[in-house]
Amino acid sequence: MNNTKKYLSIAVLALSSTAIFAQKECKLTSLEQAMNPYSLIHVKAPSNSWGDDGMPYEEKNETRAVGHDQTNCDGTFALDFVNRQRVWRYATRGDYELVNLKTGEKRKLGQGLPEKSLMFAKFSPDGTKVAYVSKNNIYMEFCEGGQREQLTFDGNETIVNGTFDWVYEEEFDCRDGFRWSGDSKYIAYWHSDTEGTGWFDIIDNVSGTYPKVNHFPYPKAGTTNSAVKVGVIDIFNSGAAQGPIATLDLKPATTTWIEIPGDERENYIPRMEFIPGTNRLMIQQMNRAQNHNKVWTVDLADGDISDLKILCEDKDDAWVETNDNIHFLQGNKFFTFTSERDGYRHIYKVSADGQKWTCITPGNFDVVREVCIDEKRGWIYWMGSEFNATQRYLYRSRLDGKGKSENISLSMSRPELKRVEGQYSYTMGPNMDYAVERFNNAETAPQTRIVRMDKKGKWSVEKLLEDNPEAVEAFKSYGLNFKEFAKAKSGNWDLDAWIIKPKDFDPNKKYPVIMYVYGEPASATVQDNWDSSLFWQYLATQGYVIVSIDGRGTAAPRGREWRKCIYGEVGVAASEDQAQGIQDLCRQFPWMDPTRIGITGWSGGGAQTLNSMFRYPKVFKTGIAIAFVADERLYDTIYQERYMNTPQANPDGYFRGSPINFVDGLEGNLLIIHGTGDDNVHYQSTEMLVNKLIEKGKIFYQLSYPMRTHSISEGRGTSLHLRKQLVDFWKKNL
Repeated sequence: MNNTKKYLSIAVLALSSTAIFAQKECKLTSLEQAMNPYSLIHVKAPSNSWGDDGMPYEEKNETRAVGHDQTNCDGTFALDFVNRQRVWRYATRGDYELVNLKTGEKRKLGQGLPEKSLMFAKFSPDGTKVAYVSKNNIYMEFCEGGQREQLTFDGNETIVNGTFDWVYEEEFDCRDGFRWSGDSKYIAYWHSDTEGTGWFDIIDNVSGTYPKVNHFPYPKAGTTNSAVKVGVIDIFNSGAAQGPIATLDLKPATTTWIEIPGDERENYIPRMEFIPGTNRLMIQQMNRAQNHNKVWTVDLADGDISDLKILCEDKDDAWVETNDNIHFLQGNKFFTFTSERDGYRHIYKVSADGQKWTCITPGNFDVVREVCIDEKRGWIYWMGSEFNATQRYLYRSRLDGKGKSENISLSMSRPELKRVEGQYSYTMGPNMDYAVERFNNAETAPQTRIVRMDKKGKWSVEKLLEDNPEAVEAFKSYGLNFKEFAKAKSGNWDLDAWIIKPKDFDPNKKYPVIMYVYGEPASATVQDNWDSSLFWQYLATQGYVIVSIDGRGTAAPRGREWRKCIYGEVGVAASEDQAQGIQDLCRQFPWMDPTRIGITGWSGGGAQTLNSMFRYPKVFKTGIAIAFVADERLYDTIYQERYMNTPQANPDGYFRGSPINFVDGLEGNLLIIHGTGDDNVHYQSTEMLVNKLIEKGKIFYQLSYPMRTHSISEGRGTSLHLRKQLVDFWKKNL
């Protein structure tokens, strides 16, 4: 197949779903149509896969065969994860099959253990063993012969080994809770003791004649956390040495505990990894207030596990983040570390003793995330945006910290694009000569290109793989309006906003406004990207102007002061910015009706909806709050205390930020919605708010979804029913 035919075939496959849709009658007339999974905006792009030589498969005229979930180092065995079961947010529990790639023979791991109970199975680096978790204990099994050894024995309902409790999984993104050392001699793992932590009950009234109770540990703000520590198992000393199975004298495995200073319940261990090429374990420890991160190291090979050393520390008056991109350079003489110590999020090159810090991404802008390091050529690649917080670009900087950062994305010529600004993302090839580039903006459906670096270090577009023109044409044929961007004022702050105008927009008319808000520090809503949902577009066809504003404290790359000025008072500035921001937009755009403004949000956005309705009743006529926190004391320790400290240390902040304390202000039309099975933001929050609204004599509307979780998506017809309810409420009340 020649290159022209090759790329055409890829593009045809990628565009097939949108091309079919574009042939249909182009009218957005129903919610069912807006929620169709094969709608015009659900575009498909080629996968990015790389060959052993560092060349992308698409570039080499090859196709990738469907493979296994994991393959060991010498390609003799593979792992397949089957019968997957959901654990909280993700399907991380199930069965694993070990496949002998030479013979094709399959063997189920963990035979004799409960069905569908295995988690996080992974090969040892030498490829001879597999370790996994079952029922909160860690096991090891040999690839050859299948002999199994249990490595921990105390796992039960309250003791968790090799995985995590709810709050660590949700807030630190921790799931896989053990690590192999590079030489396969050690396994280091997290151990959590949830005894003493408050347990929450979710009552299931719809699965049978009698209710069922889901009982799990959930520490709420200011309450007792799990005690978390790190244990190390010496595989050789446990008897599981390398060699023929018949000659092994397997002994019961024992754990040696790493004694990190500090109360195990008043500190967190969000990250742990082995330093590449060593048996040195690197552990990040945060204090409970999450404003001090200590990075410890211990060398397991020297036999003294108590010899802990501080690699580096990071502090902030508000909070600090975990570091997920610590890379060691120049034979471990230096490492990279991300910090906001100069007022912006930057990457630093730090000496091995932690004493010398060199900023290698200097400037008055934020690094959003690190992409990769090309140590051979002396570059670090990262995502950011120095001039527009709604966009994302690829930059590179010298590892020595010299010279200016270079915007790679905008340096490449793209004559096929009318506007090159927007959101880029990249997957770098292993040799860093090629990358898969993905691009989109509010008016451009996702595009995929292969980009290449030449011998002089200059990046250029090699081949366009996917541009989804049918999607854009279909969008336009509907008569829909792309997001437009604006600036709104709140005091001395400039706020980013997007606006979707109604279909058949007439600037001489007055239109009701629906605001979409999140407003919490964990995310930002105003993004220059191709929207993945038609719901807002459908509401626009019903005669509404749709608006979203990012206020102070949202996770936009606008510097430390922007993000952390809300510390201790989450919810206060957010609602003020929504109220002042929309009033400013109404002054700028007279076709927005200031007497018909609605606001809605989910989760943190639900809380900000309530705060806005209660605090600014003259601004907001109607609100819909979904899966919200009504009282900030009801949410978990890690998230809430990161931004607020504890309720004991900051009672006034918790009072001011909690909408339940301001229900007296409600004057407009309010609909509250919650799933009774929400393990994240508990239905308890709705019940407490309802009690307060009743006490104050406030009229409101309530909709509960039995045993739906935080997403309110489970069960046939749920998502469509919810959206129909939203549309109905807007039409009747705005």
